[in-house]
Amino acid sequence: MEIIDAIILGIIQGLTEFLPVSSSGHLELGKAILGSDAIPEESLMFTVVLHFATALSTIVVFRKDILDIIKGLFQFKWNEDLQFSSKIVLSMVPAAIIGYKYETEFEQLFGNNILLVGAMLIVTAVLLFLADKAKETDKKVTFANAFIIGIAQGIAMLPGISRSGATISTSVLLGIDKTKAARFSFLMVVPLIFGKIAKDILSGELTYNTASFSYLSVGFLAAFISGLFACTWMISIVKKSKLTYFAIYCAIIGVIAIIWTQL
Repeated sequence: MEIIDAIILGIIQGLTEFLPVSSSGHLELGKAILGSDAIPEESLMFTVVLHFATALSTIVVFRKDILDIIKGLFQFKWNEDLQFSSKIVLSMVPAAIIGYKYETEFEQLFGNNILLVGAMLIVTAVLLFLADKAKETDKKVTFANAFIIGIAQGIAMLPGISRSGATISTSVLLGIDKTKAARFSFLMVVPLIFGKIAKDILSGELTYNTASFSYLSVGFLAAFISGLFACTWMISIVKKSKLTYFAIYCAIIGVIAIIWTQL
């Protein structure tokens, strides 16, 4: 892998993990454009590093929220912080079950499946458009909402379905305040990312050599820095109801991807 390829893929991961345009779909498109030579033998290690970088950027942006939740947990009272963390845990259940039960099937959908990516980007576009037209509310996330949002996160494992787009759109369509929806969406993914990283490490499938340190490092930095920017920017975008722009973008890229497969 060339350093420039690592930087490009890192930026793609960092931006698209938070912007509602599908990180998995864009990584597949990026790999297809850069060519198979851009993907190292240690592809799984590179993917793990990029996901760790975006998880870390989420922790940095929401450090105050996370600290408040941790403090609440140690009070051993059924307060707002403990309830919120319980909802985060509940939201992980559907995604964990879907991921565990259909892991092999999902993995088979990756690997230059550009037609599927294009179709799912169009589905993402529809979700974003509908969410942007939803009425403003001040409703908080309930336990029932958390479970439904978790199902949306599980479905977003499909390449081309944006995780943040699916979870935020589902939240808003359930009547949840847009700012609260974005906060919940970004915080709920952190435990899942670290869980997936732990699973990959324990599987023994990760490979590493000193020659790969350079592109792993620049990929990590590119994903972390772009992730900080995208996470902060996305919160502002959701507040201002600007999701339609991303709906248009996803629709355009989806159509281009589908046409690409026919050439």
